[in-house]
Amino acid sequence: MEIGRDGGEDGNREALLAKDEQGEDGGSYIWVVVISTLVAVSGSYVFGSAVGYSSPAELGIMNDLGLSLAQYSLFGSILTIGAMIGAIMSGHIADFIGRRGSWQAMGISDIFCLAGWLAIFFSKAAWLLNLGRLSVGYGIGLLSYVVPVYIAEITPKNLRGGFTTVNQLMICCGVSLTFLLGTVVRWRILALIGIIPCLVQLLGLFFIPESPRWLAKMGKQNEFESALRILRGKDADISHEVDEIRDYMETIQSLQEARILDLFQRKYAHSVIVGVGLMVLQQFGGVNGIAFYASAIFVSAGFSSGSIGTIAMAAVQIPMTTLGVLLMDKSGRRPLLMVSAAGTCLGCFLVGVSFVLKDHEWLKALIPSVALVGVLVYTGSFSLGMGGIPWVIMSEIFPINMKGSAGSLVTLVNWLGSWIISYTFNFLLNWSSAGTFFIFASICGVTVLFVAKLVPETKNRTLEEIQASMNSFSIEPK
Repeated sequence: MEIGRDGGEDGNREALLAKDEQGEDGGSYIWVVVISTLVAVSGSYVFGSAVGYSSPAELGIMNDLGLSLAQYSLFGSILTIGAMIGAIMSGHIADFIGRRGSWQAMGISDIFCLAGWLAIFFSKAAWLLNLGRLSVGYGIGLLSYVVPVYIAEITPKNLRGGFTTVNQLMICCGVSLTFLLGTVVRWRILALIGIIPCLVQLLGLFFIPESPRWLAKMGKQNEFESALRILRGKDADISHEVDEIRDYMETIQSLQEARILDLFQRKYAHSVIVGVGLMVLQQFGGVNGIAFYASAIFVSAGFSSGSIGTIAMAAVQIPMTTLGVLLMDKSGRRPLLMVSAAGTCLGCFLVGVSFVLKDHEWLKALIPSVALVGVLVYTGSFSLGMGGIPWVIMSEIFPINMKGSAGSLVTLVNWLGSWIISYTFNFLLNWSSAGTFFIFASICGVTVLFVAKLVPETKNRTLEEIQASMNSFSIEPK
């Protein structure tokens, strides 16, 4: 039974704990958490703008620089190669130097993104274009791990799901606004615009606190309590949360800091299967193929250009992601994930049907509409849950001594899947457009079963409770 479900003694205790977390004034601390989250998710916007860039820029870059389809596929997918390199290093960088700081994990990623966007802006040859894209990829590979973990570690448990999902909301904002801007500005200007959120985050990092859990892990007790006090408010009773975090740290200090190979011990199997499995299913459901090459999909389906479809995608993504943020801490992670995965399955199926109709020249007038509806159903459903919730769960399920190695592994798997899909997508469309989307639909269907059988519900549970329940060590209550 969940704490506080029926308003009894457990419910009263939960209400008191929530009041303690919020402080006597009922939540004056929230502005610090909000500002810290907004600074962190500026990096998520960078992530989204990088993913969304290749679709509107495709024709301009190919014409101006004379790239072939294979060369442009390399440019589109090399982002994910850089992200894989960043992912390998992300967990250890974040553990060693901290989650934030102007010259720490987020700051390092911003510098690489800035350099990459400038290289793309000034490029006159494919090699500099690819080098810039690789640099941006490295930066967002770091950000894709650090941002959700930082947000999960600074927010109270009753708000953690919604705040962590803002990461995905800002990714969608980055993708959507890049799609929209790409219809009115040239690809070089679009690259220059990508610099703005990098600068916003770099400046903002000077004004936000470090993760209290990271400080506690590093043995910085005074800084740990000070950071938690800043995040919870000067009048809040933080003693319960401090004791819980300290007890947890004492439990895991006896455990050796994990290496990648240590993750494959039986006691961590559930966490690894859930974390890696969600990332594999997220990517092999086809999201980055659709995001990177949306314009090409709509043209293939019979539209005169891809602009109408990409604008419609942008219009769907943000409100659906916002809905997911609002529902996250009400409905829970599992129901949203299953609804989202079922919707992506339906969307891919509809797009596949549109290509079957086209191949057989049936119902010609309906083909573009079926393709558009399918892509919009897919995009909206993905934005509702599959886009953000795997990152939320990844930030929740691994114990602090495992987060460095586990974060690197999970993020690497995500970007490896992204590279495979983004590089092969154009070639898959040439092989069989309908078959490609039916394969994606099947994988999305498998995702529903995976979530139903293996993914735990983490709503309204502390990080320490989640991690103790999934791994073979426990925390004795005080």
